[in-house]
Amino acid sequence: MMDSDRLASEVRSATEEVFTTMLGLEVSAGETVAEQSAPGPTDGVVSLVGLAGSWVGTGTISCSADTACRFSSQFLMTEFESVNEEVLDAMAELANMIIGGLKTKVEEELGPMGLSIPTVIYGKNFTTRTASRNDWTLVPFHCGEDSFDIHICLAPNEQKPMRQALRGYAGLQSVSS
Repeated sequence: MMDSDRLASEVRSATEEVFTTMLGLEVSAGETVAEQSAPGPTDGVVSLVGLAGSWVGTGTISCSADTACRFSSQFLMTEFESVNEEVLDAMAELANMIIGGLKTKVEEELGPMGLSIPTVIYGKNFTTRTASRNDWTLVPFHCGEDSFDIHICLAPNEQKPMRQALRGYAGLQSVSS
C-alpha cells in the first residue's frame, strides 16, 4: 500500500523530470491536497491517462487554455495562440510522459501496470469524474506565472485477472496462465 505522501513525492519527481527534460522549464510544487472526489468544474484542458494492473486508477493534468498553449509552444518549439489539434496532442503527450514516469516509479511497490491511451478534454465549464469513490491526491504546480494541477487516484484492483476469471466458464478450460 502506498501512502499519499509517497505518491505525491513521486508525482512531483515525475513532473519535474518531464518539465526539465522535455520543456526546459522549472516547476515548483504547491501543498498536496487529499480529495474525496474527482476534480470539480473547470475551464481549459484536462488530459487523462488510465492505469491498470494489480492497482488501477487515473492520472490527470489540468490547466487553462492559455497555459496549455504556452506549454505546447515550449514543447513543440512553435508558437500557439489558441488551442488546436497540435496543442491537444502535446498536452496528451505531456500527460502520458508524466503519468508514465509516475507508473514506472511506483511499480516496484505496487506491481506492474499498463497505461491507457491519453484522452484530452477541452472546453468551458465541464466536469470530469470517475465511477470510483476512492480518494484523489492533488499536487498543484507553478511554472513562472502559469499553474497546473496533477490529480492521481490509485486503488487496489479488486477484479481477478482475466485468464483466472475465464477459467470458470465452460468451454474455456484450456486458457493457459
